[in-house]
Amino acid sequence: MAIDVAFWLRGLGLEQYGPDFADNDIDGSVLPELTAEDLIALGITSVGHRRRLLSAAAGPVEHVVKPSNAAPACP
Repeated sequence: MAIDVAFWLRGLGLEQYGPDFADNDIDGSVLPELTAEDLIALGITSVGHRRRLLSAAAGPVEHVVKPSNAAPACP
C-alpha cells in the first residue's frame, strides 16, 4: 500500500508542508531517509516542526494510508 504523504502530514498537524513535499517528490519510500538538512532545504525553518517530522518519519509510516471513501462491501 502506498503512503499518502499529504494525509500523513495532516495527521501531524503539518499539512502546510504538503506542497513542498509533493514538489520535491517526497513519498513514503523517502520519508524514513529524510534528514534535518533535507527539511531545511524544503524551507522548514521551525526546529519543532523538523523534530516532529523526523520523529514521525523514523517510526512505522507504512500503515499510514488515506482512508477509502468507498462504502464497505455488503455481506
